[in-house]
Amino acid sequence: MSEKITAKHLQRKAILYIRQSSPHQVIHHTEGRRLQYAMKERLEQLGWREIEVVDEDLGTTASGVKERAGFERMVVEVSMGKVGAVAAREVSRFARNSRDWQQLIEVCRVVDTLLIDHETVYDPRRGNDRLLLGLKGSLNEYELDLLRHRAQEARREKAQRGELFLPPPVGYLQGATGYEKDPDLRVQQAIEQLFYKLSELGSVRQVLFWYVEHALTLPVRHATPTGWQIEWRRPNYTMIYRMVTHPIYGGTYAWGKTQTQVVWDASVSRQVKQIRPREQWLVLLPNRHEGYITWEQFQRLQQMISSNAASPSSESPGAVRKGPALLAGLLRCRRCARKLLVYYTGGEHNVLRYICSRARLDNAQPRCISLGGNGLDEAVSGELLRVLRPAAVKAALAAAGQQAGQRDQVVATLKLELQAVRYGATRASKQYDAADPENRLVAEELERRWNKALEQVSRLEARIAQEEKERPVPTLPTEESLTNLASQLEVVWQDPDTDLRLKKRLLRTLIKEIVVDVCPEAGEILAIIHWQGGVHTELKVARRRSGQTRRQAAPSIVEAVEMLVRICTDERIAGVLNRHGLRTGHGNYWTLERVESLRKVRNIPAYSVERRQSEGWLNLTQAAAFLGVSTTSLRLSVERHEIVALHPLPTGPWIFKRDDLLQPTANQVVRRIKQHQRRPTEPDPCQQTLSYSTT
Repeated sequence: MSEKITAKHLQRKAILYIRQSSPHQVIHHTEGRRLQYAMKERLEQLGWREIEVVDEDLGTTASGVKERAGFERMVVEVSMGKVGAVAAREVSRFARNSRDWQQLIEVCRVVDTLLIDHETVYDPRRGNDRLLLGLKGSLNEYELDLLRHRAQEARREKAQRGELFLPPPVGYLQGATGYEKDPDLRVQQAIEQLFYKLSELGSVRQVLFWYVEHALTLPVRHATPTGWQIEWRRPNYTMIYRMVTHPIYGGTYAWGKTQTQVVWDASVSRQVKQIRPREQWLVLLPNRHEGYITWEQFQRLQQMISSNAASPSSESPGAVRKGPALLAGLLRCRRCARKLLVYYTGGEHNVLRYICSRARLDNAQPRCISLGGNGLDEAVSGELLRVLRPAAVKAALAAAGQQAGQRDQVVATLKLELQAVRYGATRASKQYDAADPENRLVAEELERRWNKALEQVSRLEARIAQEEKERPVPTLPTEESLTNLASQLEVVWQDPDTDLRLKKRLLRTLIKEIVVDVCPEAGEILAIIHWQGGVHTELKVARRRSGQTRRQAAPSIVEAVEMLVRICTDERIAGVLNRHGLRTGHGNYWTLERVESLRKVRNIPAYSVERRQSEGWLNLTQAAAFLGVSTTSLRLSVERHEIVALHPLPTGPWIFKRDDLLQPTANQVVRRIKQHQRRPTEPDPCQQTLSYSTT
């Protein structure tokens, strides 16, 4: 027995402190833990009979970043004078940071408690022992820092070569040479569809709404005792955001995206993980493995996501919202350089206004400008359509070809899910067949699982049939129809059924921002459009006077006027519109002046005899005379879709083009009419039949 141990020490109990730094050590380093428990025999040899073992901190580091309940309880009991000695296999088990180590030494010195390891007994009241303990504490802390530094440098060097492989996210597996795509086609299709919907809808939240609306799931990897497993779950915002912002899906190896800092919160230290900006990532190696999208596409998506998170001081316009304000997020005040906010006024909150009120909200200063939004929206939309019109036909053809070549994504996803469910049902069937029929406890459970799998198969088959019924296969439009549609881009833009979010995304794709100001003297709104390519356009929009309202004609009326001006004057167009009960935006009858005003606002050319003759436009009487048939025969042929013609209003004039009347199909119809070759009477579904009952 050491001379440092006195009877006073032996009258009190001894505490044996046991700790290992990580759960991995607890599972795999069993010999080290056995040696620590063996310290109880040394305490008994030194003369202690009451020994308490504190092993609550197994798997907890002593670096000071985590709380240790066992260590805190041990210090409390020592401070109360109930402990004669605290023991550990090595004193480094007590603490590897100066704060906890010095606290323990000071408490033991005050209450006369010894510290014991497998070699020596330390008395903190003796100067030499206290000096030795202080040196050992500093060495323990330094040793931990040295080991951590060596490990981090080794990981950094390996990551610089792209050879440090961490468990990849869902959709990838770790192969012999790097990351490889998961061979499960259902997982691949789900991830590809996720990135496609993000590029289509433009925001993570809209993608989430789409998945929830169609009741679709996304794969998730989780660890099990047998390895990593794939589980299909209903997505949430965090799940989708983490997937679409992970660079591995862009074929890029990245390491060092986060950093860990120790912060103090109410005298308790805790680790906080922070995400570094992309320019501060430690390793970034593009095109290291096969990606679900290219690195360029991934960067564009990240830029789009970052632009959705808007703030009053940011340069980005923010996410597209469903309100009617087309220029929300794009307008900036010329006087204070702040963004304009959107307000809806009026009795029904349907009057749009753009107001620069950030100065009033932030600094209690007077607001800069306030202007009506409808006129500015129309002016900017017109400027956008002017820019888009030359490329409208080409874009329409490309979009139609892409849409026709794409499969129905919802149905394709459900079919892959059906394959997985059928596999599960087949597997359940095999397990049921392999079971002993006499063992009813097992057979009944397997039968229940089989029936549940078959119910899932039936439910998915019914849903797929319903989806295919509701979504018929689209047919590819002809080039002529797309050309006509692209030429009427303004009508499509003004159509109330056109998606507002799509129009806003188109505006933000081409326009960077719009600087606006109000000129009260001239009664104008001055707008400078900053296009994405660096070109600037200046617009002057007349302000609406007090009491003046803007009510637009219906898009169907505008479309009808665009067709009728080919063969009718403004006066005749007004008569046709009034005969059909159509009215202006203010509810008035149409007159020559009002039709002329509509044409000027919509940039519709006036009726011209020269243009009519050069383009070959004919009415029903002129077309019948040109073909040499009666007007009734020609009209019936048009109604049977044998000859192409325009009919914008139900009882309005027919509009023919000379080139369409020269087509071979039209010549065949004319020859049949002239030869009196009548077609058989077509059955009329509304015709009632006369039948006699035989009963």
